[in-house]
Amino acid sequence: MSKAFALVLVVFCLFMFDGCNDSGENLADGDFVEVELEAETALDGDADQEATEADLEQEWQPEKVFSYTEEREPCKDYNPYRNLYFGDLHSHSRHSWDAYGYDLRVTMDEVWGFAKGEKIMLTPLDAEQNGTREIQNDRALDFASLTDHIEYIGEYELCTDSTSTTYNSEMCEKYRAGGHQTVTLWGLKLSMNDPEKYAEICGDDGQICRSASEQAWQKIVDAADKAYDKTEECSFVSFPGYEYTNSLSVVNYHRNIIFRNDSTPTLPPSYFDQQTLPGLYDDLESSCTATDNNCEVMVIPHNSNWSNGNMFTIKEEEYSSEQQKIEALKKRAKYEPVFEVFQHKGDMECKNGFEGIQYDPLCEFEKIREADFLNCGDGVGMGGANSFGCLSKLDYVRNVYLYGLKQQYETGYNPYKFGLIGSTDTHNAAPGYVAESKMAGHVGNVDDSGIKRLTGGTNTHQPLVYNGGGLVAVWAQEKSRDAIFESMKRAEVYSTSGPRISVRFFGGWDIPEELCSRDDLVYQGYKNGVPMGSDLPKTDKQEALPVFVVDAYADEGTENQPGTDLQVVQIIKGWIDKDGETHLKIFDVAGNALNGADVDEESCVQTGEGARRLCAVWVDQEFKPEQNAFYYVRVVENPSCRWVAYDCINEPIETRPAICSDSALEKTIQERALSSPIWYEK
Repeated sequence: MSKAFALVLVVFCLFMFDGCNDSGENLADGDFVEVELEAETALDGDADQEATEADLEQEWQPEKVFSYTEEREPCKDYNPYRNLYFGDLHSHSRHSWDAYGYDLRVTMDEVWGFAKGEKIMLTPLDAEQNGTREIQNDRALDFASLTDHIEYIGEYELCTDSTSTTYNSEMCEKYRAGGHQTVTLWGLKLSMNDPEKYAEICGDDGQICRSASEQAWQKIVDAADKAYDKTEECSFVSFPGYEYTNSLSVVNYHRNIIFRNDSTPTLPPSYFDQQTLPGLYDDLESSCTATDNNCEVMVIPHNSNWSNGNMFTIKEEEYSSEQQKIEALKKRAKYEPVFEVFQHKGDMECKNGFEGIQYDPLCEFEKIREADFLNCGDGVGMGGANSFGCLSKLDYVRNVYLYGLKQQYETGYNPYKFGLIGSTDTHNAAPGYVAESKMAGHVGNVDDSGIKRLTGGTNTHQPLVYNGGGLVAVWAQEKSRDAIFESMKRAEVYSTSGPRISVRFFGGWDIPEELCSRDDLVYQGYKNGVPMGSDLPKTDKQEALPVFVVDAYADEGTENQPGTDLQVVQIIKGWIDKDGETHLKIFDVAGNALNGADVDEESCVQTGEGARRLCAVWVDQEFKPEQNAFYYVRVVENPSCRWVAYDCINEPIETRPAICSDSALEKTIQERALSSPIWYEK
């Protein structure tokens, strides 16, 4: 079963700053061995890089890292060395008040069917309120969660059921009429300190809506369970979930709540129940994790770029003591093992323009706020959910990771050792629909045509700065809820901006320098190192240097849309010195950022060469054992067309908007994957 490769082995040193000395030794940036390989036979469609026969013949195997919390058949695809699965943990159906208000009529069952490869119908609606645009995923997902806003799920039931006692109320009539004003009206309640339900729908005590919400929540759990394959084929995994929609002061504090199995609270907390994050965690603890019914949950924050610094800034005034602060942050870290770093409302890895932050050209990627912005400084602001107010450097995770090192230096605890995932946040009931060439919009009738996407929008939605959405990639031992949930907990996961790029990332002290040319890379990675999301193991070796191996494969694509070659693999290192100053450095470890690849914006034809596989073993020659650090991987594709180029091309010349000729319009992108970090603690 071992694969044969034509090998081109290139051993060299990277010079970004001090260069190489006469003997070829790298003086500053670490040593690495890069190997580009062209496979004789392509990886299978799942790109799972399953263990070779040589791996399985070894005496040692990784332990099983999950156990079942539900009755099901064991999966036939079990692999101790992990399989690669792609999913989307952030999507909405017509049960979300905002999606319904913009004419989405796709049901929960249809969303699950779409994730598994079936068709759905989107806006515009016909006279019978049925969708008229047909879309379908080119490739089914392996797993997903449907995360409708929980705040009005009871109202949806009451206002769309003609037999309900409140169906004919004025507010229900407005709900059914929809439109931007209605969506905004209902949404503004979620920005208030102490929001109250609409009494004419819910009754003075809110019990009518609570009862309806409990029934709706059970429908959500049942629909997810119906979509889940519990046979040994393990074809698809569905997680019950919802979105907690805290928008206090028009700031994004939103979280996706994902349950491990169908053991859930009767009705989990919404913003109407809990207006603070500590309250949310306490509620989930008392109603779920502290019970004895196998209930387990994780909380996934997203869109820090809409938070005006509030999502990650530690507000000292909220705590009565240092110990109380640390305990609160520990509870948050317990429930939030990963962060959604990429989705249709932008990339949150990094952003240029902050004073003292190193310029990185790849940080210009998919930003929804202008280059000239108001800086929050060390404070926070408001209005971010409408793209108003200041931006904070802590709206971007690269700086948050450095901030975590600073907190550890000052308090002994790092609250921000989370992993990275992507998803779509589709409000079109289309999880995993991420192809740039097939952009269908994300917000119902707001952006359901090329013209609307290029020239339209509302005060809360600006389609032109949106993107196709991302995916979450998980290394798990099988395709079951328990295996994937455990992978998320330990952050053996990564984000992609849409393409199904395969990325392995291991770190340790005894990784062989020739590992890229061996067929036991994965075996050695697990036996002699740790995967992404982990801490480097302790070592007793004097003057030991950490060694990392990155192995990335390009997306295979489909018959109609081949995947794009890889251009470069980078390792981003952040560390803190003995004086408490944080630092960051970017190392190109494989490929060539100056390979000359390009794309024609008028035809979307790509030129130049890249690599189908990039692999490197890299040694951190600048490592100092007294400096805590993190390392994460960025894998970047050759340039390709952004969705706006396709929309401009597809629009007839006579109706093509003027913006298509604007040189400032970003028509090309470089899609990418971001790994969860590997951490070093002294």
